[in-house]
Amino acid sequence: MTGVVIRPLRGLAEREACVALQDRVWGPGFADRVPASILMIVQETGGVASGAFDGDRLIGFVFGVTGIRDGRPVHWSDMLAVEEGWRGRGIGFRLKLHQRELLLDRGVETARWTFDPLEARNAHLNLRRLGAIAYEYRRDLYGRSESPLHAGIGTDRLVVRWPIASDRVSERVAAGEARRAPVEGRASHAPSAAGPVAPSRRGTLPVVNPVGPGDPRRPGTGLIEPDSSAVRIAIPGDIQALKRSDPDAGLAWRANVRAAFEWAFDAGYTALDLQRGSGGQAGVAHYVAVRGFDPVG
Repeated sequence: MTGVVIRPLRGLAEREACVALQDRVWGPGFADRVPASILMIVQETGGVASGAFDGDRLIGFVFGVTGIRDGRPVHWSDMLAVEEGWRGRGIGFRLKLHQRELLLDRGVETARWTFDPLEARNAHLNLRRLGAIAYEYRRDLYGRSESPLHAGIGTDRLVVRWPIASDRVSERVAAGEARRAPVEGRASHAPSAAGPVAPSRRGTLPVVNPVGPGDPRRPGTGLIEPDSSAVRIAIPGDIQALKRSDPDAGLAWRANVRAAFEWAFDAGYTALDLQRGSGGQAGVAHYVAVRGFDPVG
């Protein structure tokens, strides 16, 4: 991994390569792909359009725009993608760290973005590794999408906030960098940055939408509304594989998780973490959500 370089895109050819990578990740004709001209304009106005390069080949990128909200600078991270053959190697994590460094240098301390709550891989990166928090659920935020990644389950999204100057994020980032250390020849002693819920307690937290008996690929019916300082919300471990094998199960999970998050946010919870393969349930992951969390602390 030491040969992969993360840096801003340079010149028209690299920006066009970024457009081609969007087509490979989201599918040809993806309506929301960002053209080369906008990638350049965003770079010129304080945004981020950077790539991960293996030699001269672009294998990943991060893109976002910077603006003003409530009188303070804020960054909206619109896209993050890694070439299929390069996933699972920490490149997405490195792209986000690069983005964070650029933003902090420019005086930006908060980033926001959205992601599909059914995508366990993305939730793991965003909440567990980066320390972002999910605080809002939006139904069909992007409307109908022709991308095969979105097909069959709509575009419901969690909105996350990433307080990049906070101690919490610094601790999560340090832990993630320590986990990468053996790959890059450094000693690994990752600090614990799990958040306010002790790891030993997480498996015993009540689950708002427990998986029903029988087929573990399908969610149960109905919700539990516990009066607890922390809860868990179940999602499938791999929604894309599930969609391919059982499209109806993917739709059932969408409706189930939507109801669970809408209840949790209305009840004052904030999603802080993700457990994968937890509770002895193969193929199921769980968000951990708590009440009364201060994202700045």
